[in-house]
Amino acid sequence: MATARRTTETIIALASGSGRAGIAVIRVSGPEASVVLQHLSKQPIPEPRVAAIRELKDDQGGFLDEALVLWMPGPHSYTGEDVVEFHVHGGPAIVEAVLASGLKSGSCRIAEPGEFTRRAFDAGRLDLTKAEAIADLIDAETEGQRRQAGRLYQGEAARTFEGWRGLLMTAMAALEASIDFPDEADVPGEVNRHALEPIQMLAADLSAALGDAGRLKSVREGFRIAILGPPNAGKSSLMNRLARREAAIVSPIAGTTRDVVEVRLVLAGYPVWVADTAGLREAGDAIEAEGIRRALARAEEADLRIWVSDAQETSVSRETSPTSARSGLGEVRPGDLTVLNKADLMGRLPVEAGSENVFVVSARTGAGFEGLERRLAQVVRLRLDADEAPLVTRARHRELTEEALAAVERALEGARTGLGAELVSEDLRLAARALGRITGSIDAEDLLDRIFSQFCIGK
Repeated sequence: MATARRTTETIIALASGSGRAGIAVIRVSGPEASVVLQHLSKQPIPEPRVAAIRELKDDQGGFLDEALVLWMPGPHSYTGEDVVEFHVHGGPAIVEAVLASGLKSGSCRIAEPGEFTRRAFDAGRLDLTKAEAIADLIDAETEGQRRQAGRLYQGEAARTFEGWRGLLMTAMAALEASIDFPDEADVPGEVNRHALEPIQMLAADLSAALGDAGRLKSVREGFRIAILGPPNAGKSSLMNRLARREAAIVSPIAGTTRDVVEVRLVLAGYPVWVADTAGLREAGDAIEAEGIRRALARAEEADLRIWVSDAQETSVSRETSPTSARSGLGEVRPGDLTVLNKADLMGRLPVEAGSENVFVVSARTGAGFEGLERRLAQVVRLRLDADEAPLVTRARHRELTEEALAAVERALEGARTGLGAELVSEDLRLAARALGRITGSIDAEDLLDRIFSQFCIGK
């Protein structure tokens, strides 16, 4: 989000998507918004927050468009400033003409990227997590992404972070009071009892939030599935069948796939990246060795692995995994899926019924794929769906939460070893500052307010 150059300036920009559309929204924000409105409409300003039809005209009085106009004087607007919105017909030529005419008024400039939302934040209309949620809502391509962004926009994360910060401020108030007013009867003096009991629970909450960060990242960026197995087992054919297109080259020559090939799918309402990898075997040359190294690296990064082998060459029961996957070039883990491919070449199924993670399929004919796709969607849903509020959804959130947790753990350790209230309080201050930076609500007056209100200092 760009930093505004001067918030006293009035800005104008297309607020809806670019390109042809039925309607386009042009937004103006700032102290001269009403001047731009009168310059374009040559008519009286409409009633606040009441839609009005206005003819828009250029400098010479030439007709530009008939638009729906909304006048929203501050502070009751998105940015907290005076705002005008022109809902014009969405042809690119009309949009350009209205923007050009607005600029010719001499009362506005083109907005920088993200500047409307930056002004809304500066005016206290939203916190940083809500501002980020707006970007996530705009970028959401799947139902899962929309739900996560919507919950962030509703302020669930901000309320949680601010609640944690409040606990820290309360503990700091108790510590500061015990330092500065040790002789006051109504001031708590026992650091552990009055200050640090809730902080121990906070440390557990911060750890849990960080543990959930991987799931939330997968919702935003995509759940990652790696297809692994020996050469010529049909891994590329399997990915093409899942993608429903020819995404990877298929050849009877072993070792055709040398690099990682990815396709993007949507399963259970979430984005999913499926990676086809090089066959796992002893490498025949340096290029194949690099492909195998990349395959194993992708396996380590993946949220789910699918081990593929030739059904004609592999014997699997409900308790075991493909022998080809235990070759030393990779190891099956609990939760991995096993796919026995080329079932169309066999006269009978080589696997016992009842194994939910083992599938016999034919990538060539599509036989068996319904059950595999159903299981993949189920795994994605189980891994990514959650009832609790999303918290650590971005790298920025994770870094600051880690910073806060480290400071809290230092404070708790310092209290246990008798480090002193001053140093313990400083670590809590650093933790509160990190959490405040997540929402953008750092305020030094908070601590003073809590000291005076809770401990009656200065009575």
